[in-house]
Amino acid sequence: MTGEVNLRATLARPFLAATNTPQVAYLLLEIQPTQVIAQVRMPVNVSFVLDRSGSMKGEKIERVRRATSLVLDLLGPQDIVSVVIFDHRSEVLIPAGQVHNREELQQRISRIRDAGGTKIAPAVDKALREIEKDRGGGIRRLLLLTDGQTEHEKECLLRSDDAARLGVPITALGVGRDWNEDLLIEMANRSGGTADYIARPDEITEYFQNTVQRAQATVVQNTMLTLRLVQGVTPRAVWQVIPLISNMGYRPISDRDVNVQLGELESGQGRTVLIELLVDPRPTGQYRVGQTEASYDVPALNLIQGKIHTDIILTFTNDPAQLKQVNPAVMNIVEKVSAFKLQTRALKDLETGDVSGATQKLKSAVTRLLSQGEVELAQTMQQEVSNLEQGGQLSSEGQKTIKFGTRKTVRLSDLDLPKD
Repeated sequence: MTGEVNLRATLARPFLAATNTPQVAYLLLEIQPTQVIAQVRMPVNVSFVLDRSGSMKGEKIERVRRATSLVLDLLGPQDIVSVVIFDHRSEVLIPAGQVHNREELQQRISRIRDAGGTKIAPAVDKALREIEKDRGGGIRRLLLLTDGQTEHEKECLLRSDDAARLGVPITALGVGRDWNEDLLIEMANRSGGTADYIARPDEITEYFQNTVQRAQATVVQNTMLTLRLVQGVTPRAVWQVIPLISNMGYRPISDRDVNVQLGELESGQGRTVLIELLVDPRPTGQYRVGQTEASYDVPALNLIQGKIHTDIILTFTNDPAQLKQVNPAVMNIVEKVSAFKLQTRALKDLETGDVSGATQKLKSAVTRLLSQGEVELAQTMQQEVSNLEQGGQLSSEGQKTIKFGTRKTVRLSDLDLPKD
């Protein structure tokens, strides 16, 4: 069977100047499952790891109970669910099993009460053990929600490494303002998952449902992007831009060839990456400067190592009218990645005590965000610029909004690119 995945390449600038100096070219790659496998549905094996410490008292714990109960309605009898609750102790509230008797499971969830401190690592370990009980090959997920600082952060990272080895991406969610966002981000990164900031308890249900629905939409696994370039073209960086902005890095396999591990692809979304290429000078003309290839598995179809590829074509010209041509959608994404890089560098400046450098970088990021129409995020960042200028530090809420918000500045609507 063929046609399971589409691979499309779009340049930010279709024409480069025929100059005597190297230039940077930006290439946007979209890798997306096609309608051929849109209806494929793999079983889901998800474990919820829920903070029930004393700080969760009130609306937060009530919203957690409601969100967990409602999300069971999204799961079918082929799916596996487990629930682990924790304070300074951890307990398997619902052992891993198929979703048959929803009412009984929802009654157990309704009995969750707040108590004690916060200790995440043992709870994650228990959840991984529950997930491992089923070896049926379903899509695995661990959803962690917490609102506080935890003991033994190094143990949390070790458990995240365990999750990566078991193929269990962690969705790490922090609610409120008193949790360690750097820890949750690192846990998510190590496991191949995502981290996010829930500013208000009434948003918890949406985040829980989104996590399960995205797992259910996963139809392609073990996706690997290979970039093969001709002499004089060098990869400088590979950025994921959908579903979230992140520096993916790459693994060299020769002087000019690199591999990028993309992992799972979701139906209707897939992955989109932005590649920065440094291109040596060339005379006027059209050149094939490389090829991109995606290999992938579709377990539901017993397909292993399917492949699709597309060529990278660059045109060099001296025509001023051609050199002015740009693809606005791709350039918008380039600007958003630039804003993300600026805030990342600003936060690193703060860690080293360079408040002035951090302030200037955040100001530049504000300008870029405003030009992209990201007004709300730009306003939050501008307020944090004022906090830096007046007090030399960011607010807890502002720092979280900046760290997580700038990763989300790429919307699917930005990718209204020409169809082939």
